Amino acid sequence: MSIEVRNLVKKFDDKVVINDISFKVSDGEVLAIVGFSGSGKSTVLKLISGLIPYDSGEILTSSGDIAMVFQYSALFDSLNVFDNISFALRERKDLRKKYSKNDLQKIVAQKLELVGLKGIENKFPSELSGGMQKRVSFARAIVTNPNTILYDEPTAGLDPMSSTLIEDYIVSLKHEINAASIVVTHQMSTILRTADRVIMLYDGKIVFEGTPTDLLKQDTPYTKQFVTASLEGPMKMKA
Repeated sequence: MSIEVRNLVKKFDDKVVINDISFKVSDGEVLAIVGFSGSGKSTVLKLISGLIPYDSGEILTSSGDIAMVFQYSALFDSLNVFDNISFALRERKDLRKKYSKNDLQKIVAQKLELVGLKGIENKFPSELSGGMQKRVSFARAIVTNPNTILYDEPTAGLDPMSSTLIEDYIVSLKHEINAASIVVTHQMSTILRTADRVIMLYDGKIVFEGTPTDLLKQDTPYTKQFVTASLEGPMKMKA
């Protein structure tokens, strides 16, 4: 088991944002976390990655790196593609003396090939399309061969064709490195193309858990409202 979340609780001041949730993600599995805006999806990723502390509960992960793919790539504008991807290998205390320049060049080239990009090491983010920037961020995330990958709205701001390409790479990376993956999204195409299982959050709680096929059946008021994007139902949009 690569990720196990047990009775997780997170509060901001007096507001409970994550309210006693539990789930597991196995190696080689993609879990989609879905829900309307403000449901706590991205907060879960920040808790698992250690970006913010939780108030109670447990987060258990297998030994190894946890990689985060941010919503809008978050590449360093002043660094070229090579330096962006190799950043962790050059700057982390436990890795900075491990690799020669030749090693780094080979690793970066390999990771770029995995995401369908070759020979762009010297380009800067401003020279790349949004979809290419996203794929470079994937290469940067997997440069340490993580056993867990967290994707925060990976297709946000992309056109439909670029979104499909990114979704395909999420699936291919799952097979390539056998990582446990969590994809936070609200897009049905991403859910259907990438996920093995789905959990839906509302008001910080899990209100549905099942497969994408189960989600499409609309057997509960929550799944029906989400799939049809209806304003009518138990989930209320927050201001």
